[in-house]
Amino acid sequence: MSKPSRNACVTDHSGVNKSATDLVHKFGVTPEDNSTSQSLEQSGDANLANLKTLKGAQFDRAYIDHAVTYHERVVDALDKTLVPDAQNAELKTLLVKVRPAFVAHLEHAEHLQAELGKSGA
Repeated sequence: MSKPSRNACVTDHSGVNKSATDLVHKFGVTPEDNSTSQSLEQSGDANLANLKTLKGAQFDRAYIDHAVTYHERVVDALDKTLVPDAQNAELKTLLVKVRPAFVAHLEHAEHLQAELGKSGA
């Protein structure tokens, strides 16, 4: 993944996190710990542990494979759980607003995954 692409992903993810945090503070609520958030967090922790053991092409492949899986899961959660179950209009608006960025990240990761497959990495 190129440096500009990585920077764009970091900027997008940071923006989503900030918007969500701002909304949580605005309403004075505590986000619920649930199976979706637990699963995403556990998957992220396991991925980080795995990535620390890899180098070069193996690292690249594992990183991009996880990026595809992660973004698939987030888009799936948005479509099947988060947006449909959101009762607050501002939260629902935020979730709908950020979905295209996650889809774009997924598509970019899938493209990189295909390119890595072609290169034999």
